[in-house]
Amino acid sequence: MRKINSSKFKEQCLSLLENLGPEGILITKHGKPVARLVPVSSDCAGLIGSMKDKIKIPGDVLSTGIEWETSPPLRQPQRKPHSRKTKRQRR
Repeated sequence: MRKINSSKFKEQCLSLLENLGPEGILITKHGKPVARLVPVSSDCAGLIGSMKDKIKIPGDVLSTGIEWETSPPLRQPQRKPHSRKTKRQRR
């Protein structure tokens, strides 16, 4: 897979997209990979599950870990219904 720096990718983006090979391009920033550009027709099935056993997520992913105290809802002030008078009735 071809590697390219993010600044060079930014300069040559359209040209790289037109000449994108089936293996794709690895985009790096300061020498570290940040993104992979692969053609749509490329088989991405290998990406599914590729991070299994490499990442550990501690705790409950659906919880913020913060307990919130709630107060009763504030009462909305009651509005006085206004009568709908025509222009003639207002005079």
